[in-house]
Amino acid sequence: MLCCMQHDSTAEIVAFLRCPESYPERPRRVEIIETHFAWVFLVANQAFKLKKPVLQDCMDYRTLAARERGCRNELRLNRRLAATVYLGVVPTTRRPDGKLMLGRQGRAPVVDWVVRMKRLPARRMLDRAIAEGMVKGGDLERIGLRLSRFFEHAPPRPMSASQYVERLRERTLRNRCDLCARDLGMNRKHVDKLVTLQLAFLDRQAGLLGARATCLIDGHGDLRPEHIYLGSSTDEPCVIDCVEFDADLRWLDPAEEMAFLTLECRRLEAHGAARILLSHYRQGARNPPADALMDYYMSQSATTRAKLAAWHLRDPQFAGQAARWKSRAQSYLADAVRYIRRAASPVAPARIAA
Repeated sequence: MLCCMQHDSTAEIVAFLRCPESYPERPRRVEIIETHFAWVFLVANQAFKLKKPVLQDCMDYRTLAARERGCRNELRLNRRLAATVYLGVVPTTRRPDGKLMLGRQGRAPVVDWVVRMKRLPARRMLDRAIAEGMVKGGDLERIGLRLSRFFEHAPPRPMSASQYVERLRERTLRNRCDLCARDLGMNRKHVDKLVTLQLAFLDRQAGLLGARATCLIDGHGDLRPEHIYLGSSTDEPCVIDCVEFDADLRWLDPAEEMAFLTLECRRLEAHGAARILLSHYRQGARNPPADALMDYYMSQSATTRAKLAAWHLRDPQFAGQAARWKSRAQSYLADAVRYIRRAASPVAPARIAA
C-alpha cells in the first residue's frame, strides 16, 4: 500500500472527525473503526466514512478528486441494496479562520469528502448475530429474497464462454503471482499445488464454466456476513459496502457471490445459515449452479481472501499483527485446496447444501 497524501493533512482530518464537537448533533462520543482502506466514525445514529489516500492494486485514492468520485460511486452503488442507509456525500471544508468544518458554507475550500450513512445496530449484522446465536430462519429468508431480487434486476454483463474461461484462468494465474511474492513469505509449493488443481478443473470443466458466461451481472463484489444487516421490526434487511472502486471486481456470476457468502458463513461455523441462504438462491435462480461449480467458486473466493489477508503484512498499520494475518492467509489457502478437491471429485452429491 502506498500513501501519497501528506501525513499531517490526513492526521488533521482524522483528528477533527474524532472530536464530538465537529458534528452538529454534539454527540457524547465518537467511536472509530479503522479498516484497510478507510476510517469510519460512529456518531449517535449516523456513521461517516473517510477514505484513506492510498494506492493499492486497482484502487487509487491519492487525490481529492479521486476520493470524491469514490464517495459518490459508493453512494450510488450501495443504494441498490441499502437505499435508506446511504444518506449522502458530505465535504469537510476549511473555514476562513483555518479550522475545519463538516459541510460547506459559501466558497470554503474542500479538504476531503465523507460518505454519510445511517448507523446500523451491530448486533443485527449477520456475523454478530451468528456469533451470538441470534439468527432466525425468517431473517435468512428475507435476506435470501432480497439478494435474489437484486441478482434478478442487476444490470447484465454477459460475455462469450471462451472469454469467461480465459478471465478465470487469468485470475488464477494472477493470484499465484501475488501470493508468491517474496516479501509475503507464503509457502510457494502450497500455492503452486492449489493453482495446479484450479487450472486442471478449468481445463476439464470449461463447458460447465463457460455456460455461466451469460449469467454475469454488475453485482456487489464483497458479499460477506459483516456486510449483511438482518433488519428489525422497523427496518428492512439490506446489504452494505459493495466494491465501488473497480467495476471489474463486481463483474460476477451471482453463483460466485453466493459461493463467497457460503464460504464465509461456513468459516463462522454457521453451516445451517449457509445452507438456507444457498437454498433460497437456488430456488429463485434461473440457472441454478451445480455443486461442483459452487465448490470451484468457493476455492477461488478463498484464494482471493488469502491474498488479501497476506497483503496486510505489507501495511505498517498491522506491523505487530504479522503472525495473525499470515495464519489467516494460510487458513484460507487450506480452504481453497479443500474446495477445489471437492469440485474435482467424481461423486458430487449436494455437498454445499449439507
